[in-house]
Amino acid sequence: MKISQNFSILFWIYRSKVTKQGLVPIYMRITIDGDRTECSTKRLIEADAWDSEKERVIESHPDASVINEYLRLIHNEVSRHYNILLSVKDHITPDMVKESYLGKNKEKQQKKTLMQHFNQYLKVKQEKVEVEDLSNGRFKRFKVLQGKVLAFLKYKYKVNDMQPEEMKFNFIVGFEHFLRTVQNIGFNTSMKYAKDLKQVMNYITIEEDLSNNVFQSFKAGYKKVKAKYLTDEELTAIEDKVISVARLDEVRDCFIFSCYTGYAYSDAEALTPKDVVKGFDGSLWILRDRGKTDEVENVPLLPKAIEIIEKYKNHPYCKMYNKLLPVNSNVRYNAYLKEIADLCGISKTLTTHVARHTCATTVLLSNDVPIETVKEFLGHSDIRTTQIYARTVQKKLSRDLNALKERMAGAELSMNYTGD
Repeated sequence: MKISQNFSILFWIYRSKVTKQGLVPIYMRITIDGDRTECSTKRLIEADAWDSEKERVIESHPDASVINEYLRLIHNEVSRHYNILLSVKDHITPDMVKESYLGKNKEKQQKKTLMQHFNQYLKVKQEKVEVEDLSNGRFKRFKVLQGKVLAFLKYKYKVNDMQPEEMKFNFIVGFEHFLRTVQNIGFNTSMKYAKDLKQVMNYITIEEDLSNNVFQSFKAGYKKVKAKYLTDEELTAIEDKVISVARLDEVRDCFIFSCYTGYAYSDAEALTPKDVVKGFDGSLWILRDRGKTDEVENVPLLPKAIEIIEKYKNHPYCKMYNKLLPVNSNVRYNAYLKEIADLCGISKTLTTHVARHTCATTVLLSNDVPIETVKEFLGHSDIRTTQIYARTVQKKLSRDLNALKERMAGAELSMNYTGD
């Protein structure tokens, strides 16, 4: 005969187990007829954010909804295990319920975690790089993405990893918000990272045989950004500036090289001396695959670009690492560009994107190079991308002509003025 038992679940914080970050673990207590057992929920929280009466995180805490929902799911799962045991046994102890619940979790733990899947995904991507199906720059972007996801896990959930089944739609929404607000990353770049995370989750969905990608309905929207470029005067100011500091001089030259070739940072960094060849017309060209679009590029080198290549052909760094130019690490490169802008009296923020935009507008389109040629020069797969720069040049042309009309009108008035 089965005896009625008093069964309860209590959540509480273990105040004496404080981490270095000042957080305490949330524990669960299972009680049956006065006997009890305890185990950790694997979640941490600030002690003053815990409501002992409600056994939940206070609503004003930024992670309240996530953690409280997690505790609710645990409560339901433990209760389910208790009811299953109750249907087959006459007497149940708290340890039996705990072991039944944790036994299921052990099965889950045998599956790969998010980070384990991420490592496997990176391994697959690395293999694609080796067979040239993926650019090394693209692979590095996924490596950076993994680091940002890990930072988000620590910041938002106070963990280093989690099971894919625990990830809901609000994970990717929160991740994109974390990038913009905590890591101060631009809107469009944050969206690109979120889009890449959605791609990783597609891989995990297939590997884990999940019913669907929980991020599937997330749509990456981008803001239209006005392309920033250097004027002729600004470009000349940087070119002609005498810079005695070697590290700054090298970065300035690499930047100017991008202004005359349209190369993004990753493309310029990957160039080797063998990529420069003599073309059918006897001039020097760069012949290689452009990582951005995976298309074969044929870029004729302008005199200024050739001058910079000649300057560094015997540079120790270039010879040691078989590089065409002494391109610095991306972080140092951008930091040095800020110094160069200050030295040259340029108020604009200098980046390789600015160099690429300068190539399209100031160097090519403003000098009457046809837009179809500019498209090929920059490696655009769609001419609509190139037309963005063309519209910028048209606006400049319109402003310049309007200014000319005003000057001409003023001159005509002056000529017609006879006085009293």
